[in-house]
Amino acid sequence: MATVEHCLFCFEALAAELEDRKPMTLPEIYKSWADYVRSTTDADDADTNKLSKALPALQRLKDASSSSSGSTSSSASNSTLSLGATTPATTSSSTTSPPEPVTESPLFVTWNITSPRHTTPVLRGCIGTFEAQPLSSGLSSYALISALQDTRFDPVALHELPSLSVSVTLLTDFEDAADAMDWALGTHGLRIAFHERGKRYGATYLPDVAVEQGWTKEETVVSLMRKAGWMGRKDRWEEVGLSVVRYQGRKESLGYGEFKRWREWAEGN
Repeated sequence: MATVEHCLFCFEALAAELEDRKPMTLPEIYKSWADYVRSTTDADDADTNKLSKALPALQRLKDASSSSSGSTSSSASNSTLSLGATTPATTSSSTTSPPEPVTESPLFVTWNITSPRHTTPVLRGCIGTFEAQPLSSGLSSYALISALQDTRFDPVALHELPSLSVSVTLLTDFEDAADAMDWALGTHGLRIAFHERGKRYGATYLPDVAVEQGWTKEETVVSLMRKAGWMGRKDRWEEVGLSVVRYQGRKESLGYGEFKRWREWAEGN
């Protein structure tokens, strides 16, 4: 499935292109992110240890104030209980090895932008491929293609970076659908192809599109045909002979803020 590292790699590729610098490689990002997470966890553990050492002192404060008024004693007791609740329980470490990272896959890279004029993120670019790509090169290539060469939009500019978020979808489980309704909302993406009047049409929607738009299955199919360029009557879409492939996607998303925090840490380490 897609991972945070894949999203970081896409941001790194785009930022490096716009800033005219050499980007980090995917293996470098895998290592750097693991170190970053480890350092953050160590810092959190240090804070927890400080809190644990403070608890006995708080207990002594509670005991010393037990002869005071009831309201004061209650206040100290509540403070102790509240702080104590934040102390994590000791857990045994897992011996299960993490799964091997995916090295090759069909993929899509989607850029969205946050705008004060809209209550939800707005699409800024989305391009991918159904041919399996080595992620070490395919992700960076399609990160740039979707950000800079999606003909529906102007190329992303450097000043837009802080407003961006990226989603990486790795595509899996391709199957020929029995018909245009042989798929599940929220589970499958669709890829359609058809001919009409000597012209070939084709288009795709990723698995999350229909749910995000609140469409029914029929509305999704008609919209997808429109996306392909079909201009027929929507109440006669079933007369068109569609070839439908359904597939699934493993998606991960990341905002610029998280990328920036990691990048600043990486530069300092």
